[in-house]
Amino acid sequence: MSAQAIQVLVFFGITALIAFATYLKCAGHARSSDSNKEYFLASGGLSWMFVAGSITLTNLSTDQLIGMNGNQMALLAWWEFAAVIGLIILAKVFLPVYYKNNCTTTTELLEKRYGDKNIRAVIAALFLLGNVFIFLPAVLYSGSLFMKSLFGTELSLMFLAVCFALVGACYAVFGGLRAVAVSDTYSGILLLGMGMLIVYLAVAAIDFDFTGIPKERLTMIGGDDSPLPWHVLLTGMIFIQAFYWGTNQTITQRAMAAPNLKEAQKGVFSAALIRLLIVPPMIVIPGIVSYKLYGDIGDAAYGTIAADVLPVWLSGVFAAAIAAAVLTTFNSILNSSAALYCCDIHEAYVNKDANVGKLNAIITVIFVSIALALVPVYATQESIINIVQELYGLLSMPILSTFIVGLLFKDVDARAAIIAVIFGTLLYAFFVFVWAPFHYIHMMCITLFACVGMALAINRLVFGNKLAFARQQTA
Repeated sequence: MSAQAIQVLVFFGITALIAFATYLKCAGHARSSDSNKEYFLASGGLSWMFVAGSITLTNLSTDQLIGMNGNQMALLAWWEFAAVIGLIILAKVFLPVYYKNNCTTTTELLEKRYGDKNIRAVIAALFLLGNVFIFLPAVLYSGSLFMKSLFGTELSLMFLAVCFALVGACYAVFGGLRAVAVSDTYSGILLLGMGMLIVYLAVAAIDFDFTGIPKERLTMIGGDDSPLPWHVLLTGMIFIQAFYWGTNQTITQRAMAAPNLKEAQKGVFSAALIRLLIVPPMIVIPGIVSYKLYGDIGDAAYGTIAADVLPVWLSGVFAAAIAAAVLTTFNSILNSSAALYCCDIHEAYVNKDANVGKLNAIITVIFVSIALALVPVYATQESIINIVQELYGLLSMPILSTFIVGLLFKDVDARAAIIAVIFGTLLYAFFVFVWAPFHYIHMMCITLFACVGMALAINRLVFGNKLAFARQQTA
């Protein structure tokens, strides 16, 4: 039997084992009579272990492993260290409010704070734009690229992307959040173990000797011309993390699916510990080592070094772990996108008593089709992680401003917040596409404060509402 045949057999065997274990774990659970809670919050039945596992693997996928290692420098670890702060903000600031208000989606909180369903729908639509046009195609592209690099296959990127999309859609449609979270956790254990093994084998491949690597590749203090200058850590970085971990439906949905707040917080803190101790070396060290071995090869770095340092049978195991990471991230985003559309838009404006299962399937097919159509666009980008972060700034800071204003102030007209969101999106687009005086993370910070200021000013000057703090709402 050839080496490649062994690799493929191990890959399919591990993949099937994860799917079967997920089926066994989920098969015994009775379905809730509340379709939204069942499909999108697993009927509140996720223990802290599955909350932690699902949060970890939903975020940690090929766009992280390939994109961050593709920069081939240590600086990118700051994204993971900052994420720890974001998870703490989720556990201590946002989760108590979500549980207090019995939310299914994060945007439901906005409707309750502003007393207006339109702002909930607007922000849900923005989240959907980000998920469908940015994250879903990026995950499909990066996962397909990794498989192509690892297996050395002649199969096209689009063929691999279609395979990932079809399997991921099946998880999201037929299993709901419970199947997604369980498969996340099982896959996460495998991925973290294999990821750390690659870190060790990569360093061993250069005899633990980092000499000859340019110091700018090893430093944790980025200069002005680096992808992550040191000063951005003091401005927009904290707000990016607060948005991503605290308000992003794809992440918070896992924590909102625990039986109670305490269990949810336990899971989030466990995810933060994994983020602090395990993830940073996984997303930078293989890339740095690959620079010494192969030079500046960009997003191909991770797949290339994994193929070189792993024995054939282990490369099949690792391919299964990566495939699982792609699938779970992809179906997590699909599931949360369906939740946003069904709960925030369709039930509010089209049909309150819609068949959630059928609607979920239809929406999933539409979202998958759009994502696949955009894969060739992402294949032309120089760095997948940088383009994703930069593009998402169009939506992230304007969205975050609505949560900040809604939680910190009372009697704010929803129309003022919506106008501020539109203003912020246009402002950030001007910064990125027309005039870029600062690093895009600085411009995110400027955009956020401009949005908050605009919302409060319009609320006072146009709608005549006095500024008042809502201290009791943020406790």
